[in-house]
Amino acid sequence: MAPLNFNRPADYLDAAREMADSGRHTLARLLAEEAADRTTDPAEAARIRAEFPGSSLRQED
Repeated sequence: MAPLNFNRPADYLDAAREMADSGRHTLARLLAEEAADRTTDPAEAARIRAEFPGSSLRQED
């Protein structure tokens, strides 16, 4: 199995969907937030966050 590379927002989004499908909703939300942050289009970022509802799980310093 080839190692996963996370170079694009779509990579994070694919991983988020995979985690959601396997019941790992917290990890899915974190990956979706990262995908949204790496997306340059604000409307697309909002759509990604809406696909994985809930409040942010990040702990900012």
